[in-house]
Amino acid sequence: MSGAKNVLVFDLGASSGRAMVLSLEDGKVSLTEVHRFPNDPVTVNGTLYWDILRLFHEIKQGIVKANAFTDEPILGIGIDTWGVDFGLIGEDGALIENPVCYRDRRTEEIPEEFFKKISPERLYEMTGVQIMDINTVFQLYSLNLKRPHILKSARKVLLMPDLFNYLLTGRIYAENSIASTTALMSGSEWSSEILSAVEVPTAYFPQIIPSGTKIGELSEDICSELQVSKCAVTAVCGHDTQCAAAAVPCVSDEEHIFISCGTWSLFGTETAAPVITEKSAALGVSNETGYGGKVTFLKNIIGLWFIQETRRFLAKKGQEYSFADLENMAKSAEPFKCFIDPDSPEFVPPGDIPGRVAEFCKRTGQYVPQNLAETMRCIYESLAMKYRQSLEEIEECKGKTYSRIYMVGGGIKDKFLCRLAASACGRQVTAGPVEAAAYGNGLIQLIALGEISDIIAARKILAASEKTDTFEQENPAEWDSAYKKYTAICGCQH
Repeated sequence: MSGAKNVLVFDLGASSGRAMVLSLEDGKVSLTEVHRFPNDPVTVNGTLYWDILRLFHEIKQGIVKANAFTDEPILGIGIDTWGVDFGLIGEDGALIENPVCYRDRRTEEIPEEFFKKISPERLYEMTGVQIMDINTVFQLYSLNLKRPHILKSARKVLLMPDLFNYLLTGRIYAENSIASTTALMSGSEWSSEILSAVEVPTAYFPQIIPSGTKIGELSEDICSELQVSKCAVTAVCGHDTQCAAAAVPCVSDEEHIFISCGTWSLFGTETAAPVITEKSAALGVSNETGYGGKVTFLKNIIGLWFIQETRRFLAKKGQEYSFADLENMAKSAEPFKCFIDPDSPEFVPPGDIPGRVAEFCKRTGQYVPQNLAETMRCIYESLAMKYRQSLEEIEECKGKTYSRIYMVGGGIKDKFLCRLAASACGRQVTAGPVEAAAYGNGLIQLIALGEISDIIAARKILAASEKTDTFEQENPAEWDSAYKKYTAICGCQH
């Protein structure tokens, strides 16, 4: 490890978190996992919370283990997480309560109430963000309607990565990429019109800073408690999707299309400016801010959540399956028998995903899966069909065609899904790296610390360091025929 430049990456997803040391040496980068931990929300009195204190404990463990891993210094720390969720800080600087999970039911029917104040068309026009029940704007409005005393005792609203950065440094900022997931921003600022409608003071929201800003160092208390040296804390792209987008191994500055595969599948392209039109509004395409001020024009699709939650649900019933088991079941089943719409709202909450798949198929007059293998096949193919639908919608909005899809993230370990994506979309798929969010996080830190010149140089280093797999379309006529069946059942809006 002599001469390596090391940074510590925390990549927290909606089901697990990892601490990884990214090392830059001899023009290449590598990742070493030093700590992994589950991220399971907890239901208390009917509300689904994130276990924030446990997660912060695990972050501390990751810091300790990273420092023990290498004799070379840890130069910096960066944290990325899922979007939209937040914690509330009170007058005394303390966290008021555990952040509520976006899968909690508190936003049911809330958008309809909010639209009495600001229409969905106006909200999209201002924010460019896909209208979803889980958006921060609706979570806050729900809180104001149902638990106003909580908001009244708050002084700051911090999105999840900003909250962890605050707990590490005592510094309060709002990083640009995570702020852009909220549907509370217009342009590059918090929207006074939207916040007035939500009835939350603008002062609750911190100064927005660019992705890749060094915000401070580990606090004296943290260093003393963990017996570690001070190091920089950088506000990387706090939204894990934007960290993953930064690590797409496209070595030119041209527009490219990508899928970031995790609990959610984020399907989109990187552009210089937002795309906010009647067409993009009708199709529900979102504009989120990425690294370097780029805009990620994308669709949010429920992704590996289907498989993760199916596995978790079955385990509670004493039926233990690995992800490989479920993938092999899907491979073994007959193709194209039935489809679901992955965006259908009944699939958002935790619970009996196989039962909901069966109910969707029954309700839409389709063949109903008779066993777990058929259910998994339905899920896999429906995700692939949703990818094709999203590709067509983005190409229509942008007025251009993309010949290749880059797939990154943990979901690409599932080669079957990559194969189906290539076949459904009719595009060559380049898959890799698996740890895209972690790589993006670490590379952004190294740019902030002056160890890498810019994002193009970072992507070239990554491309030289990581191998990718290529997948080509198979059986195009069969997929075209099946896609017509899918669109007849699930609908395309264009």
